[in-house]
Amino acid sequence: MKLTLARKKSIVGLIFVMPFLIGFTFFIAYGIITTVRMSFSDVIVAGATSGVEMSWNNFVNYINAFTVHPTFPEVLGTSILNMIIDVPLIIFFSLFMALLINQKFRGRTIVRAIFFMPVILGAPAIANALLAARAMMVGGVSPASPEVMASLGSNLNVDVNYYLYMLSDLAIPETLIGYIVDAVHRINNIIIASGVQIVIFLAALQSIPPTVYEAAKIEGATPYETFWLITFPMVSPLILTNVVYTIIDSFTTSPVVTLSYSTIFSDYNYGLGSVFSLISSLAVCLILVIVALILGKRTFYQT
Repeated sequence: MKLTLARKKSIVGLIFVMPFLIGFTFFIAYGIITTVRMSFSDVIVAGATSGVEMSWNNFVNYINAFTVHPTFPEVLGTSILNMIIDVPLIIFFSLFMALLINQKFRGRTIVRAIFFMPVILGAPAIANALLAARAMMVGGVSPASPEVMASLGSNLNVDVNYYLYMLSDLAIPETLIGYIVDAVHRINNIIIASGVQIVIFLAALQSIPPTVYEAAKIEGATPYETFWLITFPMVSPLILTNVVYTIIDSFTTSPVVTLSYSTIFSDYNYGLGSVFSLISSLAVCLILVIVALILGKRTFYQT
């Protein structure tokens, strides 16, 4: 059969996602179906041999989640709000750092490894090992840390209100000032969550042909024009990829996921916990669809 180029690309794409489709069908789909069934049922764990007994109760669990449970609506709203605040900051910081470490300088390999280090240290095994090591530390740096912090605090007398008043005097809206303050408070979490995104942006930047920049330089383009007319459009497909990854990653560690986990495995309320899990998953899917529709229209795909 003679296939067109578009058909060949479609087949290659299907082969690329085939491992995910197979894994989803055999390992994830059944769990999702069971979770949906539990969300509409009263679930009773009969025992190790009898398994789980489910009795249909229509939408009682969903009604209880929003009208009876004291914290779920607030926790869900907080998780979504944190995601809305964190995602733009993580994307901006990741692209900015990728542009910096893509430059040619001595030791850039070490610098790249340092920015990816939080991803490795964030692994459960590594994190547990670090916590155990910290708990076993006696003497050394630990007792001196409060003294060091106290001495730094006494020498660094920074009045935060001064800068807030300065921003207010510049006629900056209070909403924007609040966003800046939240961003400063979240800087540690932003750095920790940006490792994978930096690597993806770095790969995108290195895939841009140098001849394109040489042609722009010959034409007299400024660095500002080069970034907005060449660099940004060329990495825009990876911006969409990073936004999708960041949204999903932010929800995997969000308070609503913790609440769902504790409701199921601590309170043994499988029906209500399944509702929490499904509603949060649907919220993520809805946000992803909206983001994909907005960014997809502004994404440049090189042909």
